[in-house]
Order: sequence, then C-alpha cells, then structure tokens
Amino acid sequence: MKALLINGSPHKTGVTNLALETVAEGLAEGGCESEVFWLGAKPISGCLACGRCREIGRCVINDVVNELIPKAQEADGIVIGSPVHYAAASGQVTSAMHRLFYTGAVDWSGKVGAAVVNCRRGGETTAYEQLNKYFSISGMPIVSSYYWNELYGNKPEEAAQDEEGLAVLRQLGLNVAWLIQCIQDGAAAGHAYPGRVHRAQMNFIR
Repeated sequence: MKALLINGSPHKTGVTNLALETVAEGLAEGGCESEVFWLGAKPISGCLACGRCREIGRCVINDVVNELIPKAQEADGIVIGSPVHYAAASGQVTSAMHRLFYTGAVDWSGKVGAAVVNCRRGGETTAYEQLNKYFSISGMPIVSSYYWNELYGNKPEEAAQDEEGLAVLRQLGLNVAWLIQCIQDGAAAGHAYPGRVHRAQMNFIR
C-alpha cells in the first residue's frame, strides 16, 4: 500500500507540510507507505485545454505536473494538501491538479482520495470542498476523519498547538490506510472495483 501526499503550499516546511506529515503518521500506523511531494515555489501554468495529453500521456507543459503523473499512477491513495488563499486552494495546487486530473494518463478509479487544508482563521470549508471535487468526478472513494480535515495556525509552531486538528489528521491517515487495505482485500476476494462501466456524455444545448 502506498499513498501520495501532495503539498500545494509555496512553503515547503510550512503548516501544510506539518498537516501532511501528521497524516503520514496515521498512514504508517495503518501499515501504508507514503511520500510527501512538494509542488515547489515556481509558477505552475493552468491547463491550456489543448487535449494533447490524451495522445501522449503527459502534459505538453513539461514541469512538475509530469513528475506527478507516474507517482499518481503507482499510488493507491492521494491526499491533496493546501493552504487557504482567499477561501480557496492555492493557485499552485489548483493549476497542478487541473492538469493532473485532466491528462487521462492516470486511472483514478478505485484510488482513494482525501483533502487537507490549513488556514489562519477562515475560508477553509470552501477550499476543502474545492479539493474534494477532483475525487468525486474521478471515481475515487473519498476518505474522511471524525471532523473536517483542517488544521489551524499561521505558522507551524502555532498549528502544532491545534491538538484536535492534529488528532483528526492522524485519524485520517489511519482511515486512508484502512480503506486501501479493504479495497485490496476485496479485489483479492474477487470483488474488484468496477471502474467506469456505464458511459454517456452530452451537453444541454440542442
């Protein structure tokens, strides 16, 4: 079992990293390996909607997103972490996830997904909902904890005092590991995830 934890903060060792490292503790407790992948501080282009990725299996913009693709392919679970910027996920993670999920290079069906957000004071629920949309449109079971996956604090030393938030995130990691194991055990018993069976696509302009 392996989970990919994506750090969408421009600060490599900030609060988002603390949140994801705490999730990783829960994953380890559940017997799941994990890797925290930092998107970096360089600008990340949004999707150009050129469609070439569907032909070549990677993005035509050769940056960190193409590094993510093979890691996402191998992972059994994805945890996206982001600070809250103007009641939304960071521009870095938004641009990267738009392109990663659009490429078609990753079969997301049956991979589990979870979102983690951190903020100083507010706007966290809309950012949390935004990140969960990537999973809910991709055939991915969404993992929750016993509260929303949020951590409060402007700096790591402040967030380290959010005992409830840290406990929620450790539990989240444990829950992610549990669901990955359940899916693998189910597949071994002959109950594989069905994937996308029923297909239909249309627009509403006739």
